[in-house]
Amino acid sequence: MDNAAYANELAESMIRAKRELRTVPGEKRDAVLRRVAAALRERKAGILAENAKDVEAARGKLSDVMLDRLALNDRRVDDMAKGVEQIAAFRDPVGAVLDSRVTEDGLKISKVSVPLGAIFFIYESRPNVTIDGAALCLKAGDAVILRGGKESLRSCVALANVVREALEAEGISPDAVRLVDRPDHEIVSMLLKRGDALDVVIPRGGERLIRAVVEQSVVPVLKHYKGICHVYVDRDADMAKVLPIVVNAKAQRPSVCNAMETLLVDRALGAEKTREILDALKAANVEIVGDEEIRKIDPSVGAATDEDWDTEYLALKLSAKVVDGVDGAIAHIEAHSSGHTESILTENAATAEKFLARVDSSSVMHNASTRFSDGGMYGLGAEVGISTDKLHARGPMGVDSLTSYKWVVRGNGQIRK
Repeated sequence: MDNAAYANELAESMIRAKRELRTVPGEKRDAVLRRVAAALRERKAGILAENAKDVEAARGKLSDVMLDRLALNDRRVDDMAKGVEQIAAFRDPVGAVLDSRVTEDGLKISKVSVPLGAIFFIYESRPNVTIDGAALCLKAGDAVILRGGKESLRSCVALANVVREALEAEGISPDAVRLVDRPDHEIVSMLLKRGDALDVVIPRGGERLIRAVVEQSVVPVLKHYKGICHVYVDRDADMAKVLPIVVNAKAQRPSVCNAMETLLVDRALGAEKTREILDALKAANVEIVGDEEIRKIDPSVGAATDEDWDTEYLALKLSAKVVDGVDGAIAHIEAHSSGHTESILTENAATAEKFLARVDSSSVMHNASTRFSDGGMYGLGAEVGISTDKLHARGPMGVDSLTSYKWVVRGNGQIRK
């Protein structure tokens, strides 16, 4: 089968699958998810063996950070299984009555949650996202085409097969979850033109991937381009909280979109405390580039360029700047934020509320690491990604973000006058 026929077969299978899933009861979809969790544990050795082949093939081609994103281990497989069980335990989002009223004419009008339909989920490197995406879509009653990075293909095939076999065991077409098992980019391009079959595209990966999807797609896209996350340390911050938070926000896992990329420090905090923060970051092997004032405080810091304030490093590197209080921090964030996640560290409640109200990002935080901006941490079980858009979904996208709604009107012969 050539690529055009293959892409067409994938798209046509989505049309059939999303129609079937509309009427599959929530209890049966949950039964599928419980089977998936059990199978992940039972088949862990085989999954890890396939993943080891991917990692070995990528060694020398990917950075250590990207290899870490690709690699699975016992804990990560166990976490996948736990995440699927969490999702299965959520209330069924399909069919929920979101609003209802009775008109003067006696019409009973309800706003009812429904699946989005068929989702094309594109992601890079991290094979565990195969399970996250499949589980969340099934919980929401959506069919899904999964397309992971070519470097994780063996792992993705093994994981997608777990889900497809669980579907079949529950009497549901396994085509509710499909995996693009060919690395050819033209297949993606072909699917992005299938607005007749697909309802939403969710790209999860680097900015270049997401922009390429947006440029080609005739299907609506839920996305964020990059995660330029800021942490602002206010004059009234508690240094006992500041040091562990800033180190965690940058160094706990620097390759992810919710890692801090820019540190903003209140001028009134003073040189001594600012130097203490910089020293803590350097002790965690973080490379720092800063503005002139930061470099006066610590001459070992490199010079930041204009481009640095708009750079997502995804590595042990950050930019640092001294600002004039919370207003200066907000002004900088407004000029350079990607709308992902921003955090203020302060013990001044009024300052914190000002920051939280005025900063217009998908997540805003007070005295917490930006690393908490995550579906699992927000109690969503998992996420298919983070949206910095304002229509339909914003922030970490869990089950509810994979549904829409329709209006159901029940009458008794009424006509409009």
